[in-house]
Amino acid sequence: MSTVSGTSSVLDQYQVKQDSGTKSNDLGKNEFLNLLVAQLNNQNPLEPQGNGEFIAQLAQFSQVEGIEKLNTSMESLLTGYQSSQALQASSLVGRKVIVATDKAVVDTSESFKASVVLPVSSSNVYVNVYDSAGAVVSRVNLGAQEAGNVSFIWDGKDSDGNLMPPGTYKFEAQATYDGEAKGLYTMLPANVDSVVLGGSELMLNLAGVGSVALSQVQVIGQ
Repeated sequence: MSTVSGTSSVLDQYQVKQDSGTKSNDLGKNEFLNLLVAQLNNQNPLEPQGNGEFIAQLAQFSQVEGIEKLNTSMESLLTGYQSSQALQASSLVGRKVIVATDKAVVDTSESFKASVVLPVSSSNVYVNVYDSAGAVVSRVNLGAQEAGNVSFIWDGKDSDGNLMPPGTYKFEAQATYDGEAKGLYTMLPANVDSVVLGGSELMLNLAGVGSVALSQVQVIGQ
């Protein structure tokens, strides 16, 4: 009786065809099914494949198919996320956001509103305002304040009451507690000039501040 050739030659031939082609080397569900059918067609009738082994291979086929469906779903989710990210970005351009920074572009023709973060109560809180040359032009005295976000307003004038020109100013907040003067975080508004898409997070290009991650924004709009 002539013997039926084993599955190894069939698999080898199939592998050669795969290597010579331009398709991906990844084993998809179609390729897996072709291999399974080839194995069944070329098995030795004297030693047929056991039911347990056949069921195990079917389970592997289901697993491969499930992984492909999962990959397709993830690609769809990623595409939807990118579209949502682009839509979110377009809505932010031209709006104001509030971030933890010490610089801001100020239109001195109107009052500049911002806040400082005070970790504990203090008997003396103040904010120094510096021009682009680094000179102190004004001080906003807030007096005694409770812990939390403390709002302040700068009228755009120097210590002599002269209106300062519009431009980028630096704000340095300090408070007296634990027997010494300590620096505070300032939360300043900034205009969103543009948004950079891509990567794991949106990056906002803020006027007078530079590039800031969206996660660092405390408030959108003012």
